[in-house]
Amino acid sequence: MASTETAAKDTAQDLAGLEAGLDALDAVRVSRTPVREVLVRKVLPPVVAVVLVLAVWQILIWAKVTDDYKLPSPSLVWSEVTDAWAQGTLLGYIWTSVSRGLLGFLLALVIGTPLGLLVSRVKLVRAAIGPVLSGLQSLPSVAWVPPAVIWLGLNDKMMFAVILLGAVPSIANGLVSGVDQIPPLHLRAGRTLGATGLRGTWHIVLPASLPGYLAGLKQGWAFSWRSLMAAEIIASSPDLGVGLGQLLEQGRETSSMSMVFLAIILILTVGIAIDLLIFSPLERWVLRSRGLLVKN
Repeated sequence: MASTETAAKDTAQDLAGLEAGLDALDAVRVSRTPVREVLVRKVLPPVVAVVLVLAVWQILIWAKVTDDYKLPSPSLVWSEVTDAWAQGTLLGYIWTSVSRGLLGFLLALVIGTPLGLLVSRVKLVRAAIGPVLSGLQSLPSVAWVPPAVIWLGLNDKMMFAVILLGAVPSIANGLVSGVDQIPPLHLRAGRTLGATGLRGTWHIVLPASLPGYLAGLKQGWAFSWRSLMAAEIIASSPDLGVGLGQLLEQGRETSSMSMVFLAIILILTVGIAIDLLIFSPLERWVLRSRGLLVKN
């Protein structure tokens, strides 16, 4: 009898220890990360990378691997930056392109999301439109610029049309991929609980498809930005203003490689900034909400 009681106590203690261990695994650490650790892990690596690129760039200039007019020095590009800032045009270049890109991406989001849901949930629509979306996604965005100019003229409508044609297929296909990866058990459980129609889409389908949908959004933004740059490079007009694509084309026309490098650096900087400020936080939130990322 005593041995039975001892065994029962041991089992209870084991279960209590197991429960405590599971609770510890589920617990989220909310302690604040030291500033020094943030600087070392998040700030220092990209700074070192930039310094290395600048160092290699300057070494190539000193080694005279090519003519000066083909590869400007970092100081010449920096002079181009300071001149544009002094003239008050630098922020104008950036804002002209960023405002177009973000507005075009939001329009693509409004169109691509319901289109993706429709394709993913209706078999007949998928059979009819699915291959077309995949084909449009593989089509280079620059191919849409000439017909858009002919159809709509040299104006912002043409720019937005090119952005939409480049971004909508990516957003829709990303959502379709996310919906396809939802376990059927989740959908059946949702229907059992009464989540059907729009309610099921809002509470079950969209949350469960977030990883694939977010990947489609990131790709959609990349396509939006690339489509806009292609449109700005090819279609130039005083009515359109001067964006980063027009700045790049002006540098080519005037054979100013310092201006060309300035435009390339600004285009790259905007793309990185949008990813760090918008999509990286969204990715962390999605991963954390699914228990795949521990909040330090």
